[in-house]
Amino acid sequence: MELLMRNMFQSLGKSRTANRLAKKYGLRFGAARFVAGETIQQSIDAVRGLNQDGRVATLDHLGEFVFSEAEALESTDMCIQTLDAIAKSGVTSNLSLKMTSLGLDISRDLCVSNMRRILDRALMYGNFVRIDMEDYAHCQISLDIYRELRKDYDNVGIVIQAYLFRTMQDMDDLHELGANLRLVKGAYKESPQVAFPEKSAVDDNYKKIIQKHLLNGHYTAIASHDEAIINFTKDFAKKNGISGEQFEFQMLYGICEELQKQLVKEGYRVRIYVPYGVDWFGYFMRRLAERPANVWFVLKNMFK
Repeated sequence: MELLMRNMFQSLGKSRTANRLAKKYGLRFGAARFVAGETIQQSIDAVRGLNQDGRVATLDHLGEFVFSEAEALESTDMCIQTLDAIAKSGVTSNLSLKMTSLGLDISRDLCVSNMRRILDRALMYGNFVRIDMEDYAHCQISLDIYRELRKDYDNVGIVIQAYLFRTMQDMDDLHELGANLRLVKGAYKESPQVAFPEKSAVDDNYKKIIQKHLLNGHYTAIASHDEAIINFTKDFAKKNGISGEQFEFQMLYGICEELQKQLVKEGYRVRIYVPYGVDWFGYFMRRLAERPANVWFVLKNMFK
């Protein structure tokens, strides 16, 4: 049943029709728990609340269904406006983005041009931009563009997914760049030809890449709500004399808040991924697919 539900939500997340309906009817039936709002100001207010109890953030203007150059430019402008709002408000947050929202599926050159505009603005503010990794079909081109951007920018990082077979080789390839990586398990539905189908294998590979990146001396963002992974990282860092300045824990807005606050009390840097915008449906569906507990929360909210 859990597998069927996961597949259903992942398929819905890719539906253009479902996405259009979601935009029409807004953040209802529990989505507001995981999405900070539809406007920049709502997202800034959410980050300010996180900052007040010691958590930092990364803001993401949601957008995955971009089919024209005009839409890609609009999404780029929203990223720049988000950086402007962070600087003006004084909140502690960087920016996350998906390159498909910047026109990656339309034109590689268009996407790179938009990325450069965003990175230039972030550089002006001394801020940092994280490229979210998407599905396997976008993996290689995302890494290629990242390597190109790193020739001119130090304020950009990318995401590596533990469930892909290729991940260890990708990390070896990125080692020379001293890449700032967010390490995740992976949230897309992928073929067993390219990804580990068993959770235990994904967990094992996740631990390996955490160890590898930390021992390589590069900054590491461990993005997980899995307490076993978090405790593994804490123990590994202590045993190997790795400073807390070299890594941070990242979690999603609205999930495991008590754990987030506990880690802050223990002295760890905790960054919360705060999504906002009208194009929230695909993101929301992946959150439901990841954890059955999220589904029950939404169902209870609907009946209320």
